[in-house]
Amino acid sequence: MKILGIIPARFASTRFPGKPLIDIGGKTMIRRVYEQALQAASLSDVIVATDDQRIYDEIKSFGGHVMMTAAHHQNGTERCAEVLAAMTGHIDAVINIQGDEPFIEPEQIDTVASLFKDTECQIGTLIKVCQDRELLEKPSIIKAVVSKDLKALYFSRSLIPYLRNKDAETTFYKHIGIYGYQSDVLQEIVKLTPSALELAESLEQLRWLENGYTIQTALTTHESISIDIPEDIDRALARGIFI
Repeated sequence: MKILGIIPARFASTRFPGKPLIDIGGKTMIRRVYEQALQAASLSDVIVATDDQRIYDEIKSFGGHVMMTAAHHQNGTERCAEVLAAMTGHIDAVINIQGDEPFIEPEQIDTVASLFKDTECQIGTLIKVCQDRELLEKPSIIKAVVSKDLKALYFSRSLIPYLRNKDAETTFYKHIGIYGYQSDVLQEIVKLTPSALELAESLEQLRWLENGYTIQTALTTHESISIDIPEDIDRALARGIFI
């Protein structure tokens, strides 16, 4: 099976402009993400997809694979689809790796890739058990509800499920934002128009669910730490997370 890892990377960011090129212990963040992704045994290749010359030049400087993509893309999924369309030869699946997670574990990438051993898997992603109520109530933490076979039923910024019965035993899941797509499915979903649920929650994956696509989740025990604001770097390093 040929699986391509793509790391979408934009220079522009409302909360943290230029964050792909910030220095983390002597290396840029985008380089750390790239080097972590290279360690995933499941990937045939890793490519950074960017619309910024500075990021392009940084990847080239250490011998990485990079492709310039259009500036009009609304999200990383669309950027991944452009890279896929430019590839020669057959690609079975694409893994969309977040460019702001320099501490991503290669095992997480391999776990998502393993979902495509089932040819019925259209889209794959990760979830993690979380019982920290304060964390779960933050809108920035995306929650997932899944079926018994771990297919996604819904994602929300709200705490789900709502516990009307306080004595009920339930498991809360935090969504980890890494996605895998069958190649043909990726090319289909980028043609979909934004859906009502997506616009309400500002969660792209709801567009896919609303249009009848299935999202298979897998459990991970690794904590995903993204760099959204400058203070996130200090917090991560204070926890001893360093590559």
